Amino acid sequence: MAQVEIYTKAFCPYCSRAMRLLADKGVTPEEVDITMGGPRRQEMIQRANGRTTVPQVFIDGRHIGGSDDLVALDRAGGLDPLLAA
Repeated sequence: MAQVEIYTKAFCPYCSRAMRLLADKGVTPEEVDITMGGPRRQEMIQRANGRTTVPQVFIDGRHIGGSDDLVALDRAGGLDPLLAA
């Protein structure tokens, strides 16, 4: 199974949506909580090409994007192959 990382903040409905979709796929991602900011937030912004919103999802180091991007990838049939890699 692929390595999945997700940057989240507390009380973020989009983060919950992305986590739920991943859980439905049987994936337990490495969750990085950036609620309080700090160096991990800066890390996320750098890895996500300047995007500052959460969640930001990475699969095997590849930037997928946010919750809407993750759902769109799933609907297009592209998420399962990435997760199976």
